[in-house]
Amino acid sequence: MPEKAFAQLVHIMKRLRRECPWDREQTPQSLRQYILEEAFETVEAIDNEDWQELKKELGDLLLQVVFQAEIAEETGQFSLAEVIQHINQKLIQRHPHVFGKVKAETAQQVKENWEEIKFRTEKRRSYLDGIPRQMCALLRAQRVQEKAAKVGFDWPDASGVLEKIEEEIQELKASLKSGAPEAMEEELGDLLFSLVNLSRFYDINAEDALRKTTNKFMARFQYIEQKLAEQKRSVQEATLEEMDRLWEEAKRNS
Repeated sequence: MPEKAFAQLVHIMKRLRRECPWDREQTPQSLRQYILEEAFETVEAIDNEDWQELKKELGDLLLQVVFQAEIAEETGQFSLAEVIQHINQKLIQRHPHVFGKVKAETAQQVKENWEEIKFRTEKRRSYLDGIPRQMCALLRAQRVQEKAAKVGFDWPDASGVLEKIEEEIQELKASLKSGAPEAMEEELGDLLFSLVNLSRFYDINAEDALRKTTNKFMARFQYIEQKLAEQKRSVQEATLEEMDRLWEEAKRNS
């Protein structure tokens, strides 16, 4: 059944490329935004533990894979079968503890083997290669730090990171006093990078943490809007004191 459904998806995609004006004019570049949108919507469904919505979003994400592969096949670059063959080979190669004779008793050992095999087989010039520049900034910072830590370039423990954060705060304060935009931006970036480092030491995904905090802020702010709307008022008409009071109310109710 899964094979039949997948074959039907491929058939539909080929027909859309022939008969639909919009689908026919799409390129790998024009579809980039949809890959990102579908990926974020998939993550949101997981965060909400909405499994029916996740089913739909995974389908939308799969469509983007099939769409890109179909365009590539039309231009003679590669086929969908080659995409699948490539990931099959990679999974076998990166799991020698399953498909070979290598031993890995823990998840950490598996992860270390994966990175070492990737570096060796892909002939990378740097251990930091392979981290996309387009990746979300917090997530990219964390991946860079993780890779550097794997070869021993890391703080001995979290206390060093905390001291670095304090140092970066002082440097940020000095840059704010100077009023130099470039210096302020640089020091703020250094502070954010250090905060990501701290999250890594405590096994916290910085991207997830900030996303959840942003969602929490939105929910509380929308509570303020809702309560003011019940009074037939808008946030533009409310005072800061009124909004602060409703904010605290939202915190107590959450």
